[in-house]
Amino acid sequence: MEAMSKFLFPAPSNWFVSAMSVVSLVSLANAGLSEIRGNSMKYSKFFNETEKKNKKIHKVSGRNGMLIAYTPAFMSAVASFAIFPDEGVRALLVKSALTFHFFKRILEVVFIHKYSGGMEVETAIPISLSYLISAVTMVFAQHLTQGYAGPEIDMSYPGIVVFLIGMSGNLYHHYLLSKLRSDKDKDKEYKVPRGGLFKLVICPHYMFEIIGFWGVSFMSQTLYAFCFTLGTTLYLMGRSYATRRWYLSKFEDFPINVKALIPFVF
Repeated sequence: MEAMSKFLFPAPSNWFVSAMSVVSLVSLANAGLSEIRGNSMKYSKFFNETEKKNKKIHKVSGRNGMLIAYTPAFMSAVASFAIFPDEGVRALLVKSALTFHFFKRILEVVFIHKYSGGMEVETAIPISLSYLISAVTMVFAQHLTQGYAGPEIDMSYPGIVVFLIGMSGNLYHHYLLSKLRSDKDKDKEYKVPRGGLFKLVICPHYMFEIIGFWGVSFMSQTLYAFCFTLGTTLYLMGRSYATRRWYLSKFEDFPINVKALIPFVF
């Protein structure tokens, strides 16, 4: 605990933030375990597998589903500048990073991603609420640090570097994924991704997303930020494992040496 106190602000006395720290970590870790067990969130390639078994589902297009997921969190991040103004450099960094992260996602949804299937409304709404609650809680947890001296080891500026590496790597590999299909490609068939770090892992975009969130945690240095990021890491580990398993089942020539998320390891 003494070592952690050098890296983190004091645990908040606010019951909501304390509870959400536990809830975020446990729920995201459980979602990652569900992915490994084969109970995947019903979007992207995993949506299509479910759709064949259940004809009465309610869905929206993949693009609209992702916009539903990201827009409320983006709007809340923008609003945080007005709700909690002039709270210092660290708070400004956290709010800016969250705003940039969700704005980037919206731009990718509109201009980069290509979709082969839809998304269940029952999936889009919980994802949207999860992102919204997480963004609001992270900003509020940062607000509660006002009046406290910063942690002995200041990770805010290294966090900027880590965040930018994560965002740029994530964007680049999303671009590579989008190039798998041209606008004239009507068959919507999946292909094994190539280029970049796809030669080492099947989900480098997840790996860089995790790196980006760790960058936000370093900027924030609150207990909630680290709990959320650890939970996100565990969830995306499960999601990447399920993705690799899906590719192995669909492509006989899938390179067995390509890992799920971490080169040469996992």
